[in-house]
Amino acid sequence: MARKIPILAAVLASAGSLALSAPAANAQVETGPWTSYSPGFSVQQQGCGTVSGLTFSLSCTSTSGVQRAERRYDTYCDGVRQFQGTFRINSMSGDRLSLKQTFGPSDADFMLAVDSSRRLYSVRNGGATISPAGTAPNGRSVTVNTVHSGSTHRIYINGSQRLVYAGLSGCHYDKFGAYRTDSGRGAISVTWSNVRFWRR
Repeated sequence: MARKIPILAAVLASAGSLALSAPAANAQVETGPWTSYSPGFSVQQQGCGTVSGLTFSLSCTSTSGVQRAERRYDTYCDGVRQFQGTFRINSMSGDRLSLKQTFGPSDADFMLAVDSSRRLYSVRNGGATISPAGTAPNGRSVTVNTVHSGSTHRIYINGSQRLVYAGLSGCHYDKFGAYRTDSGRGAISVTWSNVRFWRR
């Protein structure tokens, strides 16, 4: 036994040095320093919307009424905030459905949506294309980062900046899931993962 203890200690020391030398996870975009945090959230389900863990579904094809399946995170009123999350559309027969929102003082300041061609676009800002048709087919993972500073929003898709625009100043909060826009219709099932928040 006396001979095995030094060997075990050496193995543990070696494992420790490997852990210390491993690169830190740094998936966020833009220069820090960033501080991660975990805001609280509530689950919102309206109309034909249902939430099961991180899977959000709209089961109907209605073109009227509120159809919503989302997480709504706590409001923030200061600093630069960054959201990151990865979505994967499981199935979608609808059109013009919102996947992520940055909600301003009185309305959705930024809305990332997907249309039937699987183009990602901004519902606000004149419907600007964020990423072209075919970006989000069933089963493909797409990572979204939104950086909000004052009234400026910067939108990244898979680590590439796609849109910068001026929105509303004041308090905001983040939402993601599935939501029928005014001109949209279901159905959709989308799963989110790797959701993180930072501030600086």
